[in-house]
Amino acid sequence: MKKSKLSGIYAALVLLFLYAPIIILIVFSFNSEKGYSWQGFSLKWYEELFSNELIIESFRNTLIVAFIASIFATVLGTLAALGVYSMKNKAAKGLIQNVTNLPLLNPEIVTGLSLMLLFAAMRFAGGWVTLIIAHITFCVPSVFLSILPKLRQLNKSLYEAAMDLGCSPAKAFQKVVIPEIMPGIITGFLMAFTYSIDDFVISYFTAGNLPTLPITIYSMVKKRVSPEINALSTLLFLAVFLVLLVTNVRAIRKEKELERKRKAVK
Repeated sequence: MKKSKLSGIYAALVLLFLYAPIIILIVFSFNSEKGYSWQGFSLKWYEELFSNELIIESFRNTLIVAFIASIFATVLGTLAALGVYSMKNKAAKGLIQNVTNLPLLNPEIVTGLSLMLLFAAMRFAGGWVTLIIAHITFCVPSVFLSILPKLRQLNKSLYEAAMDLGCSPAKAFQKVVIPEIMPGIITGFLMAFTYSIDDFVISYFTAGNLPTLPITIYSMVKKRVSPEINALSTLLFLAVFLVLLVTNVRAIRKEKELERKRKAVK
């Protein structure tokens, strides 16, 4: 058997292993009855999902926290990446990069407990403020790591050329640097938004009595997995899939436009 066929079979098995549970979840979200045997097609679990006030409230809270935390994390991560990139001291730059990686490598339960103790020491009651600060804390490194490689790929001569042509430093930064690193900024924002929506452990320690979607799902599945959770998970998966699809299509179109411009110049 050829290596290409073996590679294809291996890739198919990996994809099946990764996505078979999600496919099963999506299929049973349309099951007419509870349980693990198919009883017929129905949309009643989606109807019950949208009539469940606790889930709707939790989902709204999660989106608000994720959006605010992602905006702040994107701004802070971009500024941090620009600051580290402009540093001349290699030792200090390496140290800061390693420290930035710690929140990603640190177990979430340690981060959650440490933030809970910090907020308790500062007399902050668990709620919107503590939850948003906690989410910003673990979202900033993902934005930082998305933007820094784009800065390394940046041609410094373009910025200097813009300055020579009469642009002020701020104008040159706006017209040259920002467009070049914009893919990294968008990627970092989407990663931060996804991490924030998905987080359970850190939110559990810092949310107080504020219900978020992961915490609500955890409390619901303690007894038994409700088909409403299957419907909710299906909608979340489809939303993420559509965002990735749109982002990739836009990236492919931009690459094709750049290829056309290069060919036109030649």
